[in-house]
Amino acid sequence: MASASRIDPRAIVDTPHVGPGTRVWEFTHILRGAKIGRDCNINSHVFIENDVVIGDGVTVKCGVYVWDGIRLEDGVLVGPNATFTNNPRPRGSRPIRIPTTLVRTGASIGAAAVIGAGITIGRHAMIGMGAVVTKDVPDHALVYGNPAKRQGWVCFCGAKVKSPPKACGH
Repeated sequence: MASASRIDPRAIVDTPHVGPGTRVWEFTHILRGAKIGRDCNINSHVFIENDVVIGDGVTVKCGVYVWDGIRLEDGVLVGPNATFTNNPRPRGSRPIRIPTTLVRTGASIGAAAVIGAGITIGRHAMIGMGAVVTKDVPDHALVYGNPAKRQGWVCFCGAKVKSPPKACGH
C-alpha cells in the first residue's frame, strides 16, 4: 500500500492531484490544475503552473518553474535552476497558443539548462548542465553546449556508450 503524500506546511498546494508517496518541500507553489504523479520529489522553491502533467517518480530540484504546456513523463530528473520556456514568440500583451514541451521517460536535465518552447526531449536522454536546447533531442542522446548539440549517446543507466542502446549492459 502506497504512503500518503508529504506536503510541507510552508508549501502552497492548490491542486488535489498529488499522488501518494510524493514529497513537496517548503516554499513551493503548485497551482490548481496541475497533476503530479506518485513517488515524486518536488524540492524547495519550485513553481508549477496549471496546465502541467508530471508522471510518477519524477524529481524536480530547487529553483525550477514548470510552466503551462510542460509534460514530464515517468522517472524524469530536472536539475536545479533548469529553465523551461513556453512562449516561442514572446510579447507582453499578445495572446498566445502554448506549445507542448515533452520530456520523455527517464530523461535528465542538468542544472541551469534552458529548454525552448515546444521541444521534445527523448527517452533516457541527458541534457548537460547549462545547455541551451533549441531543437528536439533524440532518445538516449547526450547533448550539451549553446546551442546544445549531440555529443554522444547514453545508456538507460546514464553511462556514455558508442551507439543508442537497446538494453543496459552495465
